[in-house]
Amino acid sequence: MSTAILTGQPVPGSSIEGDLRSLGFDVRVASDAADAETLLAQVPGDQRVAVVDARFVGHPHALRLGLTDPRFPLAAISGAVTAQPAGRQALTRAMARESSAGGGTTVAVDSLADRIVTALDAENAGVHHPELGSLVAAVPADPQARNEARQAVADVDDEAVRLKSAVKSRDGFFTTHFISPYSRYIARWCARRGLTPNQVTTASLLTALIAAGSAATGTRAGFIAAGVLLIASFVLDCVDGQIARYSLQYSTLGAWLDATFDRAKEYAYYAGLALGAARGGDDVWALALGAMILQTCRHVVDFSFNEANHDATANTSPTAALSDKLDSVGWTVWIRRMIVLPIGERWAMIAILTAATTPRITFYALLIGCAFAATYTTAGRVLRSLTRKAKRTDRAAQALADLADSGPLAEGIARFLPGSPRPTAPLSAAVGALMVTLGAWVWGPSWWVVLMAGAYIMASAEAIERPLKGALDWLIPPFFRAAEYCTVLVLAAKADVNGALPSAFGLVAAVAYHHYDTVYRIRGNAGASPAWLVRAIGGHEGRTLLVTVLAAALTASQFTVALTALAVAVALLVLVESIRFWVSSGAPAVHDEGEPA
Repeated sequence: MSTAILTGQPVPGSSIEGDLRSLGFDVRVASDAADAETLLAQVPGDQRVAVVDARFVGHPHALRLGLTDPRFPLAAISGAVTAQPAGRQALTRAMARESSAGGGTTVAVDSLADRIVTALDAENAGVHHPELGSLVAAVPADPQARNEARQAVADVDDEAVRLKSAVKSRDGFFTTHFISPYSRYIARWCARRGLTPNQVTTASLLTALIAAGSAATGTRAGFIAAGVLLIASFVLDCVDGQIARYSLQYSTLGAWLDATFDRAKEYAYYAGLALGAARGGDDVWALALGAMILQTCRHVVDFSFNEANHDATANTSPTAALSDKLDSVGWTVWIRRMIVLPIGERWAMIAILTAATTPRITFYALLIGCAFAATYTTAGRVLRSLTRKAKRTDRAAQALADLADSGPLAEGIARFLPGSPRPTAPLSAAVGALMVTLGAWVWGPSWWVVLMAGAYIMASAEAIERPLKGALDWLIPPFFRAAEYCTVLVLAAKADVNGALPSAFGLVAAVAYHHYDTVYRIRGNAGASPAWLVRAIGGHEGRTLLVTVLAAALTASQFTVALTALAVAVALLVLVESIRFWVSSGAPAVHDEGEPA
């Protein structure tokens, strides 16, 4: 139960008590600041508490945004402030100071709630101030101002604003124009019937898995059903986030589901397409695995670049200025969003091609589109990095090191490498990745490839020897991902035995999950995956070396079994640790507010 403490002079006919109760607050009335301090002390420390001025005039959704969002320990709007358990100490200190100041009779701001917010902001307590847009939230000082505020409330449709805000502020063209116009109403319908975002997220996953199963039948009817179900899954995927924003139902579990299910759905669908093609006599497992690798590497580029630059100082460049200028021209915004093939456009393309063509054509189109998008975005980010004079922080360097996923072999060798920081770290990573991948392509399963894997480990150690603060050091994690995943793909293809590529698909999927999990931990400022897990699964270089040794030492059939066993072992370790973390109280409730690639 949440508690709201009303302070200040009550206003006859005010709806504030009813509005607070409708939001789940138990309302208590304080006669003065000292009484409010006493009531605050009586509220259990594990409950949310709010201090609200009794003269508040505003929309119910303004109160909802200011007082019920679970993602922020402290939040405030005009005339109201709230604290979750993590922010209670700061609120209690601010309340005590304001109470001892004499109740506000001799200060410029006579609203206790607003004075508390001023005190919290002065000590940098991290108070969240939600953007209200056209919503009204005010504490009128006199009857005339109150009448004007009430008229302003009447002039704005609270429900229309709430429904509009349920849609992400930044989405792709397909999502904005073909999904959101009706999905927001589905979200409202679900919210009013008590359905939670997590339930809809799970329904989206199940729908996508059924779509994958339909594609796996290999029949034209199955492919058509798969395309329709994939679009339905995407609609539900939009609805779950819209429910969360509509009713502010954010949660740690929801963050985990949101972070992982999109990738699980897409990659499961790739597997379903490959199985369906195999039923028709066409082996496209290499294309399916290639599509998953390309998509995962695209995401790693996004994550690494953003982490390297989000808190960099002097973070400007002519390229960024040109990009901002183009974004000011309306029609270029949609073109630039579409050509990067975000999830909406990509899933629509996959669904249509599945229903109308063959899995092979679908994968060819997907690979070409994603390759173009990856080239476009990566080239732009390289230009930005070379032209900006950014100084990267220790936090950014640590985030890149965590994303690199280096194991004990690379880290152990790096400790013994002498010398000062070198600008060639990304080049070392690129050369090492090229050596092991080309070696696998040229020699196939052989001890020569094991030798190349050893060289790759040395190059990886040189790349991470120093803090990753160089202009292009954000490229190092993508190079490592490409090296590991492509080596597995090439060696499985060279094995030329049934089951090798599906086993490789499973291994790459398990490792990719670990990398996505690391990203979302970092985004929530919760640190990366624990060191014991990275050591247990070998790091990128240890897994690459192990796969090359298995390919060289075993027969093709034995290699397939070994890949399967390795995939199962990695999946079990990373899933158990991931679930343990995301259901813990310390996990962050991080939700994407922009459409991911």
